Amino acid sequence: MIKAKYQSVLDLGQELNIQGGDVKEENGKLHITGTASNAYEKNQIWDAIKAAGGENPADIVADIQVADTSYYAKHTVKSGDSLSKIAKHYYGDPMKYTAIFEANTNVLKSPDVIHPDQELVIPNL
Repeated sequence: MIKAKYQSVLDLGQELNIQGGDVKEENGKLHITGTASNAYEKNQIWDAIKAAGGENPADIVADIQVADTSYYAKHTVKSGDSLSKIAKHYYGDPMKYTAIFEANTNVLKSPDVIHPDQELVIPNL
């Protein structure tokens, strides 16, 4: 029953390729563990947990580690992207585009010029 409630979380874990994932149901609680590639993916898992179980769910215990804490996420540029649009997606603030530009000066020459298929590092703030 509890596993079904959090099936969307388990599906997301598979989609994100969470490593070392384990799921157990014990004493009326679902226990999940695993390692996300980066902090953004970990946050996606937590957002899915809250969407399924509420802001402070009492029927799930999650221990999600992060494999690489040196950056927040990686983003592959798509047609129509801009640094401000990417910043709004990851940080909720389009003005944080400068942090993304500064973290990618090895790839980008100007914050106004990005190209599809470039892989950008989204830095921790």
